[in-house]
Amino acid sequence: MFIFFSRTIIAQTTPADTVRAIKKGSASGGDTVRASGDTIKVAQQDSIRPKSKKFMPVPKTATRLALIPGGGQIYNRDYWKLPIVYIAFGGGLYAYYLNSIKYKDYLDTYKSFYDLDKNSKNYGNIKTGLTPDSTKIVRVRNLLNTESEYLPATRDQAARGKNYWRRNRGFALIVSGFIYSLSIIEANVAAHLKTFDLSDDLSLRIEPKLNQPAMRTPTPGLRLVFNVK
Repeated sequence: MFIFFSRTIIAQTTPADTVRAIKKGSASGGDTVRASGDTIKVAQQDSIRPKSKKFMPVPKTATRLALIPGGGQIYNRDYWKLPIVYIAFGGGLYAYYLNSIKYKDYLDTYKSFYDLDKNSKNYGNIKTGLTPDSTKIVRVRNLLNTESEYLPATRDQAARGKNYWRRNRGFALIVSGFIYSLSIIEANVAAHLKTFDLSDDLSLRIEPKLNQPAMRTPTPGLRLVFNVK
């Protein structure tokens, strides 16, 4: 009876020490080794792939290229900002152009009230050099210069129109300069922001603190610390 029991133990333990099968290239992607009825998975080494280097713009270079409208945004690879820059800057320049031609219309009409040519027959009629005409024809254009009409205007009306469009022309020039400067500043700031290394680990931890803001003596306390890389 004892011998039978011992032989039974030997028969049960001997196959456990043998390796049954080795299978490579399993469906999970790793090597599988089967020993003693249990499955042991051997980790497969991942192929080493070189990571692409992250683009890090130089703020000084972005600022210099931004002297050309849109150049800094192209350098920073912010292509979606180009329509905003070009529409805003182009709109300011077009407003300056429209106000300039309207100003010139009223300026020419205002000058026509004066006749200072000594060879002209009207010279000397009035000491100030004004022509005897009470009104002159001025070209009045609509907002976008798509239509225009010719209307009579007095000297005072021509003077008011001349001054009005001259102020608008100056304001459009200031706005265009502001947009141009803003595009340069934006390119510089965007280049600085792209150089920051922000990790996904924004963990919060609690640390002890002895010095409290409203206490003169060391006082135990706690503080919250955000871990931002």
